[in-house]
Amino acid sequence: MLRKILLGLAVVFVAIQFVRPAKNLSPAVGPTDITAKVTVPAEVQSVLTKACYDCHSDNTRYPWYAEVQPVGWWLASHIRDGKGHLNFSEFGAYDAKRADRKLHGAGRTIDTGFMPLHSYLWIHRDAVLTAAEKKLLIDWTEAARAELKAASAKK
Repeated sequence: MLRKILLGLAVVFVAIQFVRPAKNLSPAVGPTDITAKVTVPAEVQSVLTKACYDCHSDNTRYPWYAEVQPVGWWLASHIRDGKGHLNFSEFGAYDAKRADRKLHGAGRTIDTGFMPLHSYLWIHRDAVLTAAEKKLLIDWTEAARAELKAASAKK
């Protein structure tokens, strides 16, 4: 009986490997990228790329284990959720009020240590932010908010 159960589980495991989620890969930076709306200095872009973009943009760096289901499904769900909160690739399409709210929220979640998620940092050790990187991102979110307000005032 145990042998039949194990064989059944093995068959199910193999079968689910053929049901794969779509990859979150964009070939290029689009016209709605955050860089089209606010100034993103190179050092900020570097930190965003290593610590934020996997879940908060249209371009994810996938680890090898993303090819194993159901882990791939879990990652796809996690990415959809992250992009639902803030998508740097679509940021340029946000209206001024929403963009301001998103930047303010990003600064707060970095300051409180909620982002990057601890579960993400277990595997992505390069995404652990130093105190200087956190300050850099928080200061940038405030500068970007000021830039957006100045642009809105000119209209």
